[in-house]
Amino acid sequence: MNKVCFFDTKPYDKIYFDQMKEQYGVEIEYFETKLGPRTAFMAKGYEAVVAFVNDVIDKETIAILYENGVRILAMRSAGYNNIDFKAAFGKIHIVRVPAYSPYAVAEHAMALLLTLNRKIHRAYVRTREFNFSLHGLMGFDLHGKTVGVVGTGKIGRVFMDICKGFGLNILAYDPYPIKDSDIKYVSFEELCRESNIISLHCPLTKDTFHMINQNSIKQMKKGVYIVNTSRGALINTEDLLNAIIEEQIGGACLDVYEEETELFYEDMSYTIIHDDVLARLISMPNVIVTSHQAFFTKEALHNIAETTLQNLREFFDDKILTNEICYQCNRGKPCSRDKNNRCF
Repeated sequence: MNKVCFFDTKPYDKIYFDQMKEQYGVEIEYFETKLGPRTAFMAKGYEAVVAFVNDVIDKETIAILYENGVRILAMRSAGYNNIDFKAAFGKIHIVRVPAYSPYAVAEHAMALLLTLNRKIHRAYVRTREFNFSLHGLMGFDLHGKTVGVVGTGKIGRVFMDICKGFGLNILAYDPYPIKDSDIKYVSFEELCRESNIISLHCPLTKDTFHMINQNSIKQMKKGVYIVNTSRGALINTEDLLNAIIEEQIGGACLDVYEEETELFYEDMSYTIIHDDVLARLISMPNVIVTSHQAFFTKEALHNIAETTLQNLREFFDDKILTNEICYQCNRGKPCSRDKNNRCF
């Protein structure tokens, strides 16, 4: 049995990993603490590490893991913007779960939009107190409105399919448009100008960092709704907050937040939150925030565990790493993977 340590463990993580670990020939030690420079030493004696999106996998963490014998780090997520790939290249292989359930994330995006627009969350609280007033609960028809979808990968396309069912007109922006599709692609600027709703379904890169900012918000229709189930740093949160206060933005549905690392997935209900921006956002009547839960379905958790364990099995069996990512690949440079080998 190959030994694996698992960081930032929550009770629901264990369910599917424990069901399948023997099948894939691994022994897992679960740690509740997040992975970072101060905790990386805990991986000593393990062949592999399983990590998550809010772990700190910087140069120092990579160095400590490598010194302690770790040669593969498996992300149980699609996102990997928290990894220093330059530091890892040539030392530790990085694998991920590229897709686990596009339906889970796309459905949650629509759930957020419907909830905020039709004030479902407020109606739920009212009726539990036998307050059946409709005052303040008015929404708008989605039918006939225009939704701008940023990113047309699997999740973005599933979200578009859902939008079609509501009779929404769909515009899309993606720097790498799908050829020979029926998707109506426009520039990001035109998408901002023409959309009543903008939903983000793209990865976080140097080009997409803070793509929703003061300048892009100025181009948007007054009263636009912003939906983000991708990565928090796609949005400059302070600019978003100011635009909500100024009533330029009519509503924000956020499953992610750029400073979420120390907050999301934890019970902070007995803690004073020192993040004034997040506190003010949550206090806004036209903002709904969920704690990075868009992926959180039974099907997605099963697929995450299965793919993560398969990624590890490929490494232990000296096979090609199907879902490997590396510094060279990310920069578009020649990589040994191009010759059907591992990245290094």
